[in-house]
Amino acid sequence: MPIMETVTVDESQFPEAVQRDLLECWRRREVLPKFHYETYRQARHWLALHEAHSPARRDPECAAIYDRAFAATGNMLTEAGARVVGLGCGGGQKDARLIQILASHKAPLSYLPCDASMPLVLTAQHAVEAVLPGICCDPLVCDLGRCEDLAQSIDRVAGQTGLPGRRIFTFFGMIPNFDPGFIFPRLRKALGAEDWLLCSANLAPGQNYRAGVEAVLPGYDNDLTREWLFVFLNDCGVERDHGEIRFGIEEDGRGFLRIVANFCIAKRIEVAVLGEKFEFKEGDKILLFYSYRYQPAQVEGLLRGQGMEAAQQWMAPSVEEGVFLCRRHS
Repeated sequence: MPIMETVTVDESQFPEAVQRDLLECWRRREVLPKFHYETYRQARHWLALHEAHSPARRDPECAAIYDRAFAATGNMLTEAGARVVGLGCGGGQKDARLIQILASHKAPLSYLPCDASMPLVLTAQHAVEAVLPGICCDPLVCDLGRCEDLAQSIDRVAGQTGLPGRRIFTFFGMIPNFDPGFIFPRLRKALGAEDWLLCSANLAPGQNYRAGVEAVLPGYDNDLTREWLFVFLNDCGVERDHGEIRFGIEEDGRGFLRIVANFCIAKRIEVAVLGEKFEFKEGDKILLFYSYRYQPAQVEGLLRGQGMEAAQQWMAPSVEEGVFLCRRHS
């Protein structure tokens, strides 16, 4: 285990940017996803939740689709190898498994874990180093939602080592936490002509879209999720008797459904954040979290709409999760 790490912090996660975003969350009463992952306490809660409820962790048949996707990706490697860029890397378990499979091809590999959370970036780096000791890693703390030129930020970090090979972007478990009108154009902009994107989407099983979303709601509406989401509120001075977290399903106006978690205020409170005060009355809501659930055809349509295509895809038998190997249209 190294005794020191070098981490690059993008300007989107400089203190002044984080403070600005935090105040904007309270003004809009809508929490940006990154604020649920930033601290070590939050990361610990999220990793426990992921282990307990992620289909990829609790369903062997779901985990198997990732191995099939990783094997197919490995078959495309050339002698030049690849730089794996883990966008929203989380704890890095899937990136580590991908790199473990790619390493069997004996081509040069490097890894760039990227997340808004310093604890998760380091956790992902160490997970990858455990399966491939000595791999070159360039960890990047970056807010994917705020970084104006993601490709440039990645190239700036990667250029420090200048290793050859095509780029393989991973984007696991992140699509649900972004508005589709924002994240798919952002991914397309980051992809070069020779790059590949491995992404996963949380799906709504069955032919009935709403019924499928209702079927997976218990994976969110549970004590572990509430504990994780409450950390943000508590760190800002909100107490448990100030309200409760309620889950529901809403349509976004474009035909897509998402699971939402609102903190519903039970009594008048005043919250002080960075010297600014925010008042809430009984019945007010703070949107803590949302997660879009799609059906496979919807994901394909969103990719096509941004000039990308799913060259291959793999669906879990439960159809609760899918993995897509994507590239830009020729």
